[in-house]
This record gives sequence, C-alpha cells and structure tokens, in this order.
Amino acid sequence: MGKRVAVVLAGCGVYDGSEIHEASAVLVHLSREGAQVEVFAPNISQMHVVDHVKGQPTQEQRNVLVESARIARGNIRDLAELDVKGLDALIIPGGFGVAKNLSTWATQGKNCTICREVEDVLRAFHAAQKPIGLCCISPVLAAKLFPGCEVTVGHDTECERWPYAQTAVSLQELGCHHVPSSVTEAHVDTRHRLVTTCAFMCNAPIHEIHDGIGTMVHEVLRLA
Repeated sequence: MGKRVAVVLAGCGVYDGSEIHEASAVLVHLSREGAQVEVFAPNISQMHVVDHVKGQPTQEQRNVLVESARIARGNIRDLAELDVKGLDALIIPGGFGVAKNLSTWATQGKNCTICREVEDVLRAFHAAQKPIGLCCISPVLAAKLFPGCEVTVGHDTECERWPYAQTAVSLQELGCHHVPSSVTEAHVDTRHRLVTTCAFMCNAPIHEIHDGIGTMVHEVLRLA
C-alpha cells in the first residue's frame, strides 16, 4: 500500500487560490510514486476574488472549499475533517491563496495569522513527526509556526529570475533559517521533517517548476 498523503488546497487560481500548475504537479508526482491522496481545503470564504485576465479584484465572493474542488475534480473534504492519525504526510502547494486565505501573509507579512484549521493541521503533523511538504509561498506557514526551522523559497537576492526574493528576508526575520536553492531542488529540514521547494517563486520554465516539485514529493515520501 502506498503512503497516504493529505494535500491541502487554498482555492483555484494563482492570484486568489492555489497555483493550479503546482497543485497538479503535486498530484501527478504523488500518483507516479504510488501514494494514496486525500485532498482537503478549509470551508471558509476567500479574502477576495481576482479577475485573472485583468489581475484586479472583483465584487464576487467565493468559498475556498468549493473553488478547490475544481482542482480535486470534486473529490475533496472539509479540512476540519482531517485526522492526522490515518495519514503519513502533508503537502500544501503554493499560490496567493496561501497568503490570502490560509493566512494573512499577503496583508500582514511576518505579523500574519494563520487560519485556525490550517494551523491545527500543521501542528498536528509536526507533533506526530510526520513530514510536511511546502512549495512556493507556503513555507511561510512553517516559518510562522516553527521558529528555527529551515526552509527555502529559492534565492534571497531579487532579480528578474527571482522577483519574490524579499520573502526570504522576511522568513529570516521570523527566526527561521533560509537555505538558498535552485528551482529544481528541494531542501530537507530533517529535525522538523519539512521539505520545501521554491516553485513559482522563481521565474522559470514550467517544466523546471514541475521537476522541483517532483523532488519535494519524492523527499516527503522518503521521510514518510
């Protein structure tokens, strides 16, 4: 039997939910490795809805669980139902939904709060010493909850290839250790059992993003 892995989504779409390519890559690599996947999302309202053509907020209101179901093809459960005892690992893809719906990082940075259900799940996996995989912006969740942990969001010097490098500075201000890495690499914090990769924090070709997420998934399952 393959490892049982919970994947937590934050909506559907890079600007207000889970980054779809990252979520898909996670699911593809888990499938290839023979893992059994259970998809969850919190049953909460999105911070806002963004028109992905114009890049601007709209007046719509949407639900994170309902929107995440689009990626999960309807096979999804309320995060409040997650039981860590029956699972071997946790993975949270990136996307602005992590910073807007799963936390308030988008508006409050290092002073953010994390959605209660998301915090409870992260703390439960951490306490059970079960591996947690995080990509793109989602390592900020670990940095906020587990001071002293090691994570990567890529590089810490901003340039065209690394437009979000300032995030690494904010993570270090939270007391975590940022480890520079390339887009195809993942960093493993063996003490905290965290595996992180930068994904779309890097302005890289999509196949490189896909490969880096594959590295993360492989390392998560190795720890499980």
